[in-house]
Amino acid sequence: MSPQSNAAIQNGEEPAILLDSINKSFGSVVAIENLSFHVNKGEIVSFLGRTGAGKSTALNLIMGNFGPTKGRVRVMGMDPNKDFKKLRQTISVGFQTDRLLPWRTTVENVELGLLILREPKAQAREKALEWLDRVNLTAAANLYPHELSGGMRQRASLARALAIDPEILLLDECFSQLDHVTSQTLRADVSEVIRKYNKTCLFITHRIDDAIEMADRILVLGAPARLLLEESPTEEDRTDRDKFRILHDKIAAALGVDA
Repeated sequence: MSPQSNAAIQNGEEPAILLDSINKSFGSVVAIENLSFHVNKGEIVSFLGRTGAGKSTALNLIMGNFGPTKGRVRVMGMDPNKDFKKLRQTISVGFQTDRLLPWRTTVENVELGLLILREPKAQAREKALEWLDRVNLTAAANLYPHELSGGMRQRASLARALAIDPEILLLDECFSQLDHVTSQTLRADVSEVIRKYNKTCLFITHRIDDAIEMADRILVLGAPARLLLEESPTEEDRTDRDKFRILHDKIAAALGVDA
């Protein structure tokens, strides 16, 4: 187990997410090799790595889509692969594409998860409208996905993910399809919402800027997935251009890419 994971447990604070000495292979292909990390409750942590670094495999382990070849995965103290049904309202996921259903209005898309969890229709609609207001989409409640901009669609997707009131939010490249300005605005808004409502968030990205601007901690992964670097950006790192560049270059060097 990593020193960070040990420290979290010794302090009596069970992490929201814990991966302990994880190996994961698919046949002869090793996707994850001896990976250990944790995400504390209320923390925003970024997975940063190049394509093929095993980021999505780790996310799938946390979601319980399959178990590890070796090691231990815990989400809120439970094994997500074995306790999937118990955790289904604990974890919510935002994907690279918004996955809005084109025949449903924005509010109908946002309330869908609640209806699947058998929330009464009136309560589901009320909660959906509340979350649309929180992500500044009230005016778009009755619009269809094709009538929304890319940024608005991702806001709707975020509202849908948060409407079920999960404890953990997993974001998989949610900003990668957006232009720089829209992505930057949405990152700030998402971060504000997550912190305001005390959610735990693990997000995957290949953009260094995304990680620095949003995360409390950045985990840089190599391939097969193993921890190359861990950084905790400060507010000064985000606002001071020189410090931002120093941290950016350090992460880029760990990734083996040009800054």
